Formats: sequence, structure tokens, C-alpha cells
Amino acid sequence: MARVLHLFRAPKKRLPMDALTDVAVIGDSGFQGCTHARPGSKRQVLLVDRETLEAMNLEPGIIRENITTEGLNVNGLKTGEQLQIGDVVLEVTAVCTPCDQLEKVRPGLRKELWGRRGMLCRVVAGGTIRRGDPIERMSSVFTAC
Repeated sequence: MARVLHLFRAPKKRLPMDALTDVAVIGDSGFQGCTHARPGSKRQVLLVDRETLEAMNLEPGIIRENITTEGLNVNGLKTGEQLQIGDVVLEVTAVCTPCDQLEKVRPGLRKELWGRRGMLCRVVAGGTIRRGDPIERMSSVFTAC
């Protein structure tokens, strides 16, 4: 079963992330108190899976994700899919493109993470997310033949 392993919030840009046990999530904005929370943005919450972090020898939170998942292939999610986490609903909006800031973590990391950086989401319905909450895929995106 997919679940929330870790939660992180950026209090200010480029400062270390705050590790959380639970977080209020604001509809069409993001994590309460996160500098990246913005109404109308497609980049409100970043998901990264533990399995990718471990394969790359990275600690949770080091690449500035909001949610570290376990048991969910985050990079395999499709744009438009919705996830239920606690009473929160997220919609996958885009692949997260690695940025230059990752080079401060480890030289060459930006290139290493290409296609594996995680998925960005917008908040469809707000509420509270807690560590350990199950993650349920609510809908799949179908393409016409």
C-alpha cells in the first residue's frame, strides 16, 4: 500500500526544509506556511518516492520535496491523475524538471535526476496530511486511440 513517509515545508526559499508530522494543506495553494504555496499555480506540492531517493543515495527532503512517498511509483504518475491523501485531493500537473540548485546537493545531481525528480501537483481539496497516511489513486487518465 502506498503511504506518506515524510512531509516537508520550505519556510523560505533556499533555507532548509522543515520536517513535519502533519500539515494543513490549503485548497488551490499548497502547504500552509510553505513559501512555494501559491494560488493558481501548477507547482503547489512536489511528490518524490523513497525508492528513487534510495536508488540515488539521497536523504528524504534533500531535493526539497513536500511529500516523500513509499510504495508509489511517483515518476510513473500521469498528468491529470488525482491522489487522495487523508482528506486532501491532489491533481498531478507536471513532471518536475531538475534545477541548478540540485548541484549544491551533489555535483552532477541535476543530470542524474533527469526524468526522476518527481511530480508536481495542485491542491484540488485541502485538509490535513499526516505521516503514514495512505495514498489512493482516485482516477487514471485515459488517452484516445
